[in-house]
Amino acid sequence: MDLAYSRDYEIFRSEVRAFLRQYWAGPNRDRAKRAEEARVFREAAIEAGYLYRSVPKIYGGSEQVVDILKGQIIREEFERVRAPREVDGVGVTLLLPTLLEHGTAEQKACFIPRTVTGEFVWAQGYSEPSAGSDLASLRTRAELKDGRWTINGQKIWSSGAHLARYMFMLARTETAAAKHAGISYLLVDLKQPGIDVRPLKQMTGGAEFCEVFFNDAWTPADWIVGERAKGWRVSRSTLKHERNFIGGVDRIAKPFERLVGLAKQARLGDAPAIEDAEIRQRLARIAGSVAALTYSSYRQTSLAARGEDPGLIQLLFKLYGSNVGHEIAQCARELMGDSFLLAPIADGARSDGIEKWNQQFMGSIAVAIAGGASNIQRNIIAERGLGLPRSVN
Repeated sequence: MDLAYSRDYEIFRSEVRAFLRQYWAGPNRDRAKRAEEARVFREAAIEAGYLYRSVPKIYGGSEQVVDILKGQIIREEFERVRAPREVDGVGVTLLLPTLLEHGTAEQKACFIPRTVTGEFVWAQGYSEPSAGSDLASLRTRAELKDGRWTINGQKIWSSGAHLARYMFMLARTETAAAKHAGISYLLVDLKQPGIDVRPLKQMTGGAEFCEVFFNDAWTPADWIVGERAKGWRVSRSTLKHERNFIGGVDRIAKPFERLVGLAKQARLGDAPAIEDAEIRQRLARIAGSVAALTYSSYRQTSLAARGEDPGLIQLLFKLYGSNVGHEIAQCARELMGDSFLLAPIADGARSDGIEKWNQQFMGSIAVAIAGGASNIQRNIIAERGLGLPRSVN
């Protein structure tokens, strides 16, 4: 097995590094200056073809030929110097590729450019109090009358909805159809009468998630993505990107590095915890899992570069990554001992202290639910991946 990049790709890496040396001096301590510098840098990176590579130029992207390995090199080099990448948020990560695949020309021209720049901030409206893992059971209604959709219902666990201007959501538009067949994918302006966004206080002290109530809210008739009642198919695109985003190997490798550092600092008696045989065995097992995820990601990258479907391994990646992430956080919690009783830091706060592991532990539980609960992922893998029957009966 040869995991090295070819000479042409290493030349490309050198070009990316030269660009970064010229245009990125590192994050500015001043928040306002940092935001402006990031904006200017992104414009230069788009012009150079390094950001928004899949987005056409007419929509604000760099419109590059698809090259999985070049994309991976860009991620590696930008991460190495902590350079800005695409604007963070579900709009870019989830909605943008969905619009590129299913949106009309008018929708793309209206929403994609200002989502790319961060002017349009989005929230996701999928889960409901009675429709989480079984998303197709959603009850939020949208009725088309007088040239617009009138929406009534409730969404929950919408990350950052209190900060967003728009929402992409699923609503039931055909009450007589089978539950998967009667759903449409709508775009909605959240800043209107009839919409009530309520942040939910979390045990971490933050309020990242929100519940959103719709009482005769409305959206234009042509703000539907894809065909009417075909929203379930459109939503599959969004969930595919969400699961890939949540299950990324970088989200596992870096916490493991911090865990090893914690084991060196924590004490068991008079010696560092990492010198304990049982702790070392546990770290070794986790290291093996992280390595498996890492090399699985290499395999998926290689398959994608050849235009091949990774198949079942892609379904396993998010589930396995969630499990390993929780194991890392649980090990850290035990190493912390009484320090775990410290109050978790609030969302958005920065801390170099040991207490930030509290946030990591609680977040690792949430990741096992986000983008499809782990038990649901197991069902999908068993039934759709392995062809097992839905029931032993």
